[in-house]
Amino acid sequence: MRLFIHAMLLLTLSGGMLMAESRENGVFPYAYTVETLENGLTVIMIPMSGSGLMSYYSIVRTGSRDEFEAGKTGFAHFFEHMMFRGTKNYPAAMYDRMVTEMGADANAYTTDDYTAYHLSFAAEDLETVVKLESDRFQNLDYEEAAFQTEAGAVYGEYRKNISNPWQVLFEALLGKAFTRHTYGHTTIGFEEDIKAMPQLYEYSKEFFSRYYRPDNTVLLLAGNFREADAMELIRRHYGDWEAGYQMPDVLAEPAQTAERRVDVVYEGKTLPLLVVSYKGPALDVGDPVMVAGSMLEELLFGETSDIYRTLVLKEQKVQFISADFGFNRDPRLWSIYAMIKDEADIASVRTEIDRTIAQFRSRTVSDRQLADLKKRLKYSFLMGLDTPDKVAGRLARLTAITGGIDVVDRLYAAYDAVTPDDLRAAVERYLADERRTIATLKGRE
Repeated sequence: MRLFIHAMLLLTLSGGMLMAESRENGVFPYAYTVETLENGLTVIMIPMSGSGLMSYYSIVRTGSRDEFEAGKTGFAHFFEHMMFRGTKNYPAAMYDRMVTEMGADANAYTTDDYTAYHLSFAAEDLETVVKLESDRFQNLDYEEAAFQTEAGAVYGEYRKNISNPWQVLFEALLGKAFTRHTYGHTTIGFEEDIKAMPQLYEYSKEFFSRYYRPDNTVLLLAGNFREADAMELIRRHYGDWEAGYQMPDVLAEPAQTAERRVDVVYEGKTLPLLVVSYKGPALDVGDPVMVAGSMLEELLFGETSDIYRTLVLKEQKVQFISADFGFNRDPRLWSIYAMIKDEADIASVRTEIDRTIAQFRSRTVSDRQLADLKKRLKYSFLMGLDTPDKVAGRLARLTAITGGIDVVDRLYAAYDAVTPDDLRAAVERYLADERRTIATLKGRE
């Protein structure tokens, strides 16, 4: 891992401003450069010498959150599939053959806030990758028959996923927790919308034109390459891509003022599932209480927590218990998950979760405990940055939410500044009963 520091550079190049960020005071260990082309395409480059490998992420800042029109959920995920259908220049079979011949690994995934397309490959193949990726983002081409075939495949994926009890529970949970915001549907979309998707060929073209634009996309390159060479290729192949991103009309979610509950019966056998979800905030590293709140995931429910030792190790009531107080563009859910071994213990497990939260309303975390937590967070982040693909993968969500990676250093600086009082304030602000939705799932007898 390269830990030495490059001095700050500021260079003006044709087509945009290139900046090499100083690494003197930040936690992120690699120097990086950022350039924005005239069409709005942001390019983040992180050179990592030695491996001969590269990771190339195309991050479209559109996910299921952006599906605001009734009856038309699932299209962000649909294009994760459709983007591999090829263009007139590189039909699908040719694209697949070229990726295979390079020995590259190409894949994609969709989330609530973004869609990411990524390749891992030998650095010597960068020019080929730029040609392939720039072409499919600008010239994706498919006929109605191919569209309908892929829409059918997406519905098949939905039917497969819904056989998982967690997917069944999440659908019910989101539908109960949100009344207006688009976070109320899962990433794959509502079943009735997916079933109707084959009839929406013309709308699919509109969706692609609306969101797959350079001013809504970030290229993130990590690995063994020269920035100047990469930028010359990117300017040449992406420079004519026309801007035109249309911001979705996403409705804000009203404040929740009372606890909500939903109980689900699963048509099959499963251990009982419990999710306790609180309305969390949007990512804001300038808010010390929000930052402190995200740390509660590990502090209250991590593998070193009291509740983990009680429920998993000592009493062995749960298969597992964990939490996800993650980051999103808009306020979403901070959730605690448990798979319970005996249905009779659902109430006692929920009581233990309540007791854990109540303790932290009246208890001050010690300076030592807080310092140890900060070290673990930083160490865990840094240990996941040893390969180009891991670096780009770790940065993808923060990049999608904020449009850049400077947020990483600001986030960890904010972690360092968190006090025990900030943690107590976060519990009071976010983990209140009236802000939560409790969902349980039981299998058929």
